[in-house]
Order: sequence, then C-alpha cells, then structure tokens
Amino acid sequence: MNAMIDDETLDRQLREAAPYIDDEGFTARVMARLPATRREPQWLRAVILLGVTALGSGGAYLLSGGGRFVREGMIQLSSFPIWLLLVLAFGCGLLVGAFAVIFAIRKTPEVRDVTQLRF
Repeated sequence: MNAMIDDETLDRQLREAAPYIDDEGFTARVMARLPATRREPQWLRAVILLGVTALGSGGAYLLSGGGRFVREGMIQLSSFPIWLLLVLAFGCGLLVGAFAVIFAIRKTPEVRDVTQLRF
C-alpha cells in the first residue's frame, strides 16, 4: 500500500507534470474582466452575532423564570461533600486537558500521516 503524500509533495508533482498550455492570453483577458471581489465588513458580522447571542440569552433567562434554576443549582451544589466537589473539579480538568491535547496534536503536520511518526 502506498504511503500518503503530503500536500507540498503533491503540489510539486502536479506542477511538474502539467505543462503550460498556451491559450494566447485568453486566461488573462477573462481574469481582467472579472469584477473585483467585495469584502464584507468584519465588524458587521461580529455585531450581528453578538446581538443574536444577547437576544437569545435574554430570552432564555426570561423563559427560565429569571434564572431561578441557577440559584437552586448552586444551593444543591453547596450541600455536596467537599471530596465529591474536588473529584468533580479534577475530572473536569482532566477532560478539558485531554481534549486540548488531542486537538493540539491533530494540528501538527507530522500526525496527519501516522506512518511518518518515529517512536
């Protein structure tokens, strides 16, 4: 079975394999006639997302009885034994840390092809 080829090697092989086909300037003329790309303002997207988030959060707060469930949850949590809270906090930390390590490892280029890893 062939080993997977990384992107740079594949790009290089494709550039070397495909000879340039002379189109007598057709591609350049088409590209020159295309309209310029319009850039949407980034702040508009951020404002819309923040507005929708605030509206949804406010609606959830009002529909839940003014956040009464949060107060009741805190009261119930305060009645737990301290050792159980420590185990819960430690377990949550381990879970979040494990996900962070997994996503950090997945971002490294060496892990994309497991056959290239050296142990």
